[in-house]
Amino acid sequence: MKYMRETDITAASVFDLQALLSAYEKGTVMFAKALVYDRGNGLKFNLGGYEAFMPNSEVYLSFDENCIKEAAIATRVNKFVCFIITSVSKKGAEYYFEISRKKAQQLAYDNYISTLQSGDIIPCCITHIDKFGAFCDIGYGISALLPIDFISVSRIQTPADRFYVGQNIFACIKSSDNNGRIVLTHKELLGTWLENATYFKAGTSTTGIVRSIESYGIFIELSPNLAGLAESCEGIEIGDVVNVYIKNILPDKMKIKLVIVSTIKEETFFPEIKYFKTEGRIKYWKYSTENCSKLIETVF
Repeated sequence: MKYMRETDITAASVFDLQALLSAYEKGTVMFAKALVYDRGNGLKFNLGGYEAFMPNSEVYLSFDENCIKEAAIATRVNKFVCFIITSVSKKGAEYYFEISRKKAQQLAYDNYISTLQSGDIIPCCITHIDKFGAFCDIGYGISALLPIDFISVSRIQTPADRFYVGQNIFACIKSSDNNGRIVLTHKELLGTWLENATYFKAGTSTTGIVRSIESYGIFIELSPNLAGLAESCEGIEIGDVVNVYIKNILPDKMKIKLVIVSTIKEETFFPEIKYFKTEGRIKYWKYSTENCSKLIETVF
């Protein structure tokens, strides 16, 4: 089984009765939009004109059933969710279907997610952003956490500075436990200091984002894994888009000296994410340059 984000699975709404009955027999994973939450019972669906019901107990795959709250189930309303048809009944001429997201997720976990190891690079999709990190769909709606400190080497105030909900990204498996909790990391795919610095040259100008203002200077992000330091300047705020002149690039110290030329406050600038690696497995990653005394590395 390969990765499939929840909203990429075949849409049940375009299926006719024969297709639904065939999907039931074969255990095909599909998806449809949850229309109503019947409090205390479950979610209601319309599958191409046929009623379907997903009980509360079948909405989430969890290694600790006590963790599933009704509020979380209610958030599925008006969203597409994956499922497998578990039973078909008929009352008169009408067909009714019972469906399970939990069984679809169990299938994905057993055949794909449980095989992943630390350092594996996987595709995923941002589903929710919080102050401490971003939650990602790593397959069939199964969620993993990407903590803010693992997003990039360049520090950000919030994951929303880097991502948006619905964005497809790549990430590495950082860790997993017996309770099904998976932690992701992202910065190792964005290149080393030297790989990023080669895109810039002293004596040229470029655009960056103010990420931090300190007493000794202003840190400006040039790319998600590269920042330079400019001298203090009045009127500058965190999040400002600025034009900068590159004075010096010092690989041995991993430093880039900048001069702020102008501010572009009215412009919205979302840094492009450039991946240096999108497949395979990473065992060791070193961000630092060879002669730099500061060591930034990841051992998987």
